[in-house]
Amino acid sequence: MNARAWRPLLLWLLAMLAGAAVAWHSRFSADMSFFLPARPTVEQQVLVDQLKEGAVSRLLMLAIEGGSAGERATLSRALRQHLAARSDFASVQNGEAGSEGAARDFLLAHRYQLSPAVTPARFSVDGLRAAIANSIDLLASPAGLMLKPYLTRDPTGELVELLGGLNAGAQPDVVDGVWASHDGERALLLAQTRALGSDTDGQERAIAEVRAQFAAAVRDTGLGRLRLELSGPGLFAVKARATIRDEVTRLSLISLTAIVAVLVFVYRSPRLVLLGLLPVASGALAGVVVVSLAYGTVFGITVGFGSALIGEAVDYGIYYFVQSGRRGLASWRRRFWPTVRLGVLTSVFGFGALVFSGFPGLAQLGLYALTGVVTAALVTRFVLPPLAGERIDVAVPERAGAVLAAGLRRMHALRWPVIGLALAAGAYLVAQRDTLWLPDLSVLSTVSAEDAARDARLRADIAAPDARYLAVVTAPDREAVLQAAERAGARLEPLVADGVIGGYDSPARFLPSRAAQAARRASLPPADTLRPRLQAALADLPLSADKLAPFIADVEAARRQPALDHHDLEGSGLALAVDSLLLHGPRGWSALLPLRPAGTGDGADIPVARVRAALAGSGVLLVDMKGEFDALYGDYLHQAVVLSAAGFVAIAGLLLVALRSPRRLAGVLLPLVLAVMLVIAALHLAGERLHLLHLVGMLLIVAVGSNYALFFDGSALDSATLMSMAVAATTTVIGFGTLGLSSVPVLHAIGVTVGPGALLALLLSAVFARRAGPA
Repeated sequence: MNARAWRPLLLWLLAMLAGAAVAWHSRFSADMSFFLPARPTVEQQVLVDQLKEGAVSRLLMLAIEGGSAGERATLSRALRQHLAARSDFASVQNGEAGSEGAARDFLLAHRYQLSPAVTPARFSVDGLRAAIANSIDLLASPAGLMLKPYLTRDPTGELVELLGGLNAGAQPDVVDGVWASHDGERALLLAQTRALGSDTDGQERAIAEVRAQFAAAVRDTGLGRLRLELSGPGLFAVKARATIRDEVTRLSLISLTAIVAVLVFVYRSPRLVLLGLLPVASGALAGVVVVSLAYGTVFGITVGFGSALIGEAVDYGIYYFVQSGRRGLASWRRRFWPTVRLGVLTSVFGFGALVFSGFPGLAQLGLYALTGVVTAALVTRFVLPPLAGERIDVAVPERAGAVLAAGLRRMHALRWPVIGLALAAGAYLVAQRDTLWLPDLSVLSTVSAEDAARDARLRADIAAPDARYLAVVTAPDREAVLQAAERAGARLEPLVADGVIGGYDSPARFLPSRAAQAARRASLPPADTLRPRLQAALADLPLSADKLAPFIADVEAARRQPALDHHDLEGSGLALAVDSLLLHGPRGWSALLPLRPAGTGDGADIPVARVRAALAGSGVLLVDMKGEFDALYGDYLHQAVVLSAAGFVAIAGLLLVALRSPRRLAGVLLPLVLAVMLVIAALHLAGERLHLLHLVGMLLIVAVGSNYALFFDGSALDSATLMSMAVAATTTVIGFGTLGLSSVPVLHAIGVTVGPGALLALLLSAVFARRAGPA
């Protein structure tokens, strides 16, 4: 090997070492940020914040099954006690009285600062009479059981009002003192993790802690027959990461093993097999490095896509080893390298179009594949020759060459049947155009049907909050955002009164602004003023003012209470409710006011237009989370259509410039377009749920298949070239087709589209080849 040959080899070695160092320190992620927009709108930013940091994303729903109701309640209490002592959880609730006692005591002590009903009118003679009369009436109702012990301290019923806000919305059933499912077969608990929803490691630790503490509670109670069920966004995120990691490892091993087996069969030389894998390894490493440097994080799905790149990148080595065996390196470079180079460029144009996507996952796939293909081609062109030496002896069996040549001649007879089939596929696609693509982002979810059904069942049992509609206010500081939340609440109250919405939550309910607290304290009369007003108000009521001394003392004490602050909520359980609705970020503070529909059931909805009209001019942003999800997916789908079309046009333009003949261009593109039509029609007919990754797969069929179509353009093909194309197509189909085995929708869609598509592109290129047959 001379010095000139050593130069590219040394450069490659240095690049690999540097790349390995970068890859070692790269951050890999398998969380849901793969699906989140890179540049969200204001509404989408609320969606992103909720997915990453929202209260719902930190909820874990627990169900205890088996045994009797009493046994389940016993274990529920033990489990809550165990979990409440762990630092991984901000709150653990199971409906038992003790768990709500702290909140009730806090509300009682601070009721005059918290209750929005506290106004000067409330403590006038008429106001006192009306409020106390209402409390007396309540004594005869079920709520009276709660009010009766506090009547002398709280005759105006502020505590009942506040507890009503605490328990707003539907509540789980209670059996033996703890929450239970509607059918009474499961005891229920609701735990909120301290780890954010985006902290998958933290969620995994919390879930492991739940399982460990359940086992400890079972040992303590001796109730080994009972089982634990678990669900929630954190569990889905942990499972998704594990699924992606396992699938990437499994599919990569399957793909690599199968491709190596093919190479061993063809090369019959361990040395050439190892050399043939150099472009693959170089391309995969370069892809990781470039993506890591460009984005800071490499998604697990992007690495999974690398297993498909194995099949594409190994093709270049196959072309080189098989085609140059008889002709030598110089002849191969002169005759075949321009074709390989043009094929590489078409792949670059196809993958490159994806880089411009606002869908981070799609952009990473494009950049990874683009980098990998270019690197693999460069390594094949400049590094393999000095390592492989002058003599490459890959035998091309005469029988195999004869069979391929004969098959190629017979392929021409299929032209008209293929055209007829393609026309039928085209007519089918036109007829199905309105229902071809699923408009739902959930098709990209890794959540299994079983897990989704369990989550829906537990969510219904536990009456978990539905955060579909959010009124959002923002401000530079907490006091300002709480005041804004109170103003928004004032706009929403008439809608509640009119039955337009069922209600709403607000962080200001349990942490009012300092201004509101001051106004409420100022509404409280001094004892000397309150006492005669009370005498007058109770003149016609069956309650003596002499029994309300505790009330007068509490009002007097409340007038001197300091302003309630966030740290006062600690230990009451209310800090969780406030923190879940009050967010502090780099852009200031946000308060979330989840809206509840007036109706009940899955189909319950709120009239968005009317609510928006009521909030108009207030600076409140109304976000329909489901609508934003749908809009987000619609944007992705539209973007994928535009980018795929742009990629196809770029490939066609490149080929037109390179081939310098519209007729030759048509000859190259026709089999690719027909392959796309046939694959998409077949997938839809087979019941495959088509989404935007199938759409991207269509572009990849063109990008990958053009490599084969270009070989059929122009000169006649000898046995070695035919065999190299057959082997290359086999490895490509293995690489992409293996992804079709994945349960991860993104990888599965690419696999079932590009795998068969690449094979069809080869076969149809043979069918429509202008000149074919052995040289």
